[in-house]
Amino acid sequence: MSEPILPPIGMLAELTHRCPLQCPYCSNPLELLKANRELDTQTWLDLFSQAADLGVLQVHLSGGEPTLRRDLEQLISGLSARGVYTNLITAGINIAEGRIEAFAEAGLDHLQLSFQGARPATTDRIGNHSGSHEKKLSTARRARAAGLPLTINAPIHRHNIEEVPEFIDLALSLGAERLEIANVQYAGWALANRDWLMPERAAVDRQAEIVAAAQERLAGVINIDFVPPDYFAIYPKPCMGGWARDAFMVTPDGTVLPCHAAQTIPSLRFERFGARSLADIWTDSPAFNAFRGTEWMQEPCRSCERREIDWGGCRCQAMAIARDAAATDPVCIKSPIHARMAMFIDETQRSAANTAADEAFVYRRIGVVTEPA
Repeated sequence: MSEPILPPIGMLAELTHRCPLQCPYCSNPLELLKANRELDTQTWLDLFSQAADLGVLQVHLSGGEPTLRRDLEQLISGLSARGVYTNLITAGINIAEGRIEAFAEAGLDHLQLSFQGARPATTDRIGNHSGSHEKKLSTARRARAAGLPLTINAPIHRHNIEEVPEFIDLALSLGAERLEIANVQYAGWALANRDWLMPERAAVDRQAEIVAAAQERLAGVINIDFVPPDYFAIYPKPCMGGWARDAFMVTPDGTVLPCHAAQTIPSLRFERFGARSLADIWTDSPAFNAFRGTEWMQEPCRSCERREIDWGGCRCQAMAIARDAAATDPVCIKSPIHARMAMFIDETQRSAANTAADEAFVYRRIGVVTEPA
């Protein structure tokens, strides 16, 4: 591989797969890890120390629900001591009084709070948890009172896409610095629920117009980031900035991955932290090197003028749809099977029209494994 391997700057740490919500769009794998398989406190601290040595500047603490870790304050403090920026990604449910303040005192830099809907009924239905919306509002207010910068994350799909204007109003009312309108990407539980999550094309177009207008109207007031839905695109996004280019993730049991869904590629074997150092995994792992740079690319990617813009797109999406992790991401208009994306959209609309969502959803639960259709 001719391209130099640069140090990573970002890391996603999935501290646990446990979560009080059961969102059917979750990107966690269908086979969720139980608490007895999670890394202990000292191992996470050792991993974070090696990440800082490697060059990581920011760590996103996620799950599942990371606040279920009783040692979260200690983990935040360890990262803060190394000068690493920390972002806590939380559902904001059942966080004990005083704990958000404790996160801030430990050195937390930012809190990212997910809302399943802008309306209470939507939030409670999608998360399959009664009263969750009010608890999230309380978490947002407590975070702001503790002086923490706040991002509201809105995972968008068929059942809340018409609430986008209300998400914007919600973020403004809570004093958020940032709103992420993030269309659901189909991996893990979201892939299993794709038929009932995929929005209609007209709704996607309306959403894009609403977001663009809000970004212009609210410039300097709130930062609105927009993650468009892959299936409706003509060019793919660079997966995690490009496979193992500047970021990686770690699962609750310490498995180090280039991206969320990398374990769905059956030809690759991923290593766990501890058996080898983080630096060795980053630079020498065959799985990490499998799709780095451009030399692995097939045509039309190999000769495409966008090959160092999108880096071939998502390898896991290529695996899921083309059944070949080295294929051009089918989202790309240059893919020989790009037309299949429109077929998926049409098929999901027919499926959704014939089945009530509450009956069709495979809600995320530990111990429940359902293969996607």
